[in-house]
Amino acid sequence: MSDTETERDSTARPSLSGLRGLSTRGSIEIAGIAVTAVLALAMLGFVGLDWLRDAPGGLGAGAGLLFEQFLLLGAWIDFYFGTNVFRHPFTWRALSTGVFVGIVGPLVGTYLVHRQMALIGETLAHTAFVGVAIGLLFVAATGWNGSLLLVALLVSAIGALGLQWLTEQTDSYGDVPIAIMLTGSFAVGTLLISWGRDVAAISIDIEGFLFGSLAIVTASGARLVSVLSVSVVALVVYNYKQFLFITFDEQAARVARLNVRWYNALLVVMTAVVVVGAMQILGVILVAGLLVIPVAASSQLARSFRETLYLSVLIGQVSVLGGLAVAIAGGLPPGGSIIVIAIVIYLLSVGVSDGSTGGLSLH
Repeated sequence: MSDTETERDSTARPSLSGLRGLSTRGSIEIAGIAVTAVLALAMLGFVGLDWLRDAPGGLGAGAGLLFEQFLLLGAWIDFYFGTNVFRHPFTWRALSTGVFVGIVGPLVGTYLVHRQMALIGETLAHTAFVGVAIGLLFVAATGWNGSLLLVALLVSAIGALGLQWLTEQTDSYGDVPIAIMLTGSFAVGTLLISWGRDVAAISIDIEGFLFGSLAIVTASGARLVSVLSVSVVALVVYNYKQFLFITFDEQAARVARLNVRWYNALLVVMTAVVVVGAMQILGVILVAGLLVIPVAASSQLARSFRETLYLSVLIGQVSVLGGLAVAIAGGLPPGGSIIVIAIVIYLLSVGVSDGSTGGLSLH
């Protein structure tokens, strides 16, 4: 064998070893995504059974029987861990909501972070808070028994489109409209809440909406979040290339005659949808953390944008499930518990990162 061939062979061996390492790592990530998908399908099944068990005839009876199996599983979990929470439907509703937002939050957040729009989630959360205040006042005035999440979703979507329009119409720096909308919406929300307490005499669990609470997750709320989450995942999968294009080179996307304004509007509306869903578990103040922190952690480890998406979802799931476990065990607010777990994972990712990924920028 010649010296040239020997040198070529010696340089090839590390590459093959690296490929094996990447293959193993990729297999672990795919396995994690598969487990997450199975868990999400199980939670979709629970939400569907929770809805169908009130149907008349054999359909309702069959759904009720399967629904009881979830509660039976919860009773065994309670027996094993010495708790008394998993046998109750509200725990499973909160868990299903957490699983859904643990997927769609980091999924949408990956695009926001790489577009330097991390604060938009916080802004739309405050806008959704206005929606909750309007919904509560409407309930007090009319006796309407509909879902407050629907009102919050409508107001947040309108706020998202308004923010998009304000950003396009003004010549100020990109974060100025976001700061104005963030402070303005929270100011309106607090004024409406104060006025509602004094004039309309409505009872408001303000702490639950601010910091998150398992108790405010209703059956209709869990159903709404499940439908919205499936819609968001479908939209991201269908428009993956378009979102990727405008994320890393918006000007080139315009030159390629891509409807950038439409995709920007779609992204902010999807963000509003995610924020309203996550607000039940995380609260208004902390909801933006689920859109940003898992993405920040995955960006320290990932070697491609697609891998960032995968790792963000996995880290989001670990954060949500771990945070809910801590909250249930310690009687703590779920929002703070989830965010603390996410920050711990982020710090660990910074510690083990070799710095070769270049931080959050994947250009």
